[in-house]
Amino acid sequence: MRLIQCDHQGQVRAALVENDEQVRLLEDSTYQLARRAIASGQPLAAVVEAALTDTRLDYQSLVDERRLLPPLTHPDPAHCLVTGTGLTHLGSADTRDAMHAQTQVEESQLTDSMRMFRLGLEGGKPERDQEGAQPEWFYKGDGSSVVAPEADIPVPAFAEDAGEEPELAGLYVVADDGTPWRVGHAIGNEFSDHVTERFNYLWLAHSKLRACSFGPELLVGELPAHLEGGSRIVRDGATLWEKPFLTGEANMAHSLANLEHHHFKYANFRRPGDVHVHFFGTATLSFADDIRTRDGDRFEISLPAFGRPLRNPLRFETSMPDTRVKAL
Repeated sequence: MRLIQCDHQGQVRAALVENDEQVRLLEDSTYQLARRAIASGQPLAAVVEAALTDTRLDYQSLVDERRLLPPLTHPDPAHCLVTGTGLTHLGSADTRDAMHAQTQVEESQLTDSMRMFRLGLEGGKPERDQEGAQPEWFYKGDGSSVVAPEADIPVPAFAEDAGEEPELAGLYVVADDGTPWRVGHAIGNEFSDHVTERFNYLWLAHSKLRACSFGPELLVGELPAHLEGGSRIVRDGATLWEKPFLTGEANMAHSLANLEHHHFKYANFRRPGDVHVHFFGTATLSFADDIRTRDGDRFEISLPAFGRPLRNPLRFETSMPDTRVKAL
């Protein structure tokens, strides 16, 4: 089952994807349906089936009219937290070969990144009911940092880079008793400033405070262990760069359950009613191939299991915000 959200007559409404051309409108938003499923103890799929209307919409028209919304949102963006974990994917054969070549290097000579990666390889997939290795973690912002599918991703004037990160995102709603419930998964473009990060790893936190996007479709149900998709950049109607990418647990050093545990173990991430969007990392970046993006470039990220691709053009801002603090 795959769901989208759209603006329908000024309201946020979920819709069931029936095929590539048509969606069937639901009575409520994805957030409201998820809350209903939690409260009733029913599977989300059953709640969706009960909420179907007779209204069918043309999918391409929603795309063309920019009416698509992220497939899960909170009515108050401040109650949606966007976070992520890095160094989680095994990467290409070259990356693995490089990793194996350093297994005999003294621990003191390894970079912090390599140490973190090795921690995941050695302990990122623990046995059931065991705690695994703690991953890298970062904060991206609240719901106001999320850009809808097909909408422009803003690049602040102070940014040094504007690079895509094709990833899998977990989407969650926290129940009234503080229990986090996974609603499903979506394609994500975590989007970062890699030049800022490369200058000094302590600037990773700065590099992640950018907009992001996920969707357009939310996959409800079991996630395939192996997922293979494509990431490309289109400039002036032609493909500038393109590369396949792998995700899913079969291609990761960590289990998704381990990453979820190390996020939701913090009490402030179990606040009743909140929405969480958590990016699970990637091993494929155009930045690694010396690609520099510019205004108007369009990111396109696809995974066949998730239906339509996630597409977002870039919009470079030219003016700096006035951040001077005034004293009361």
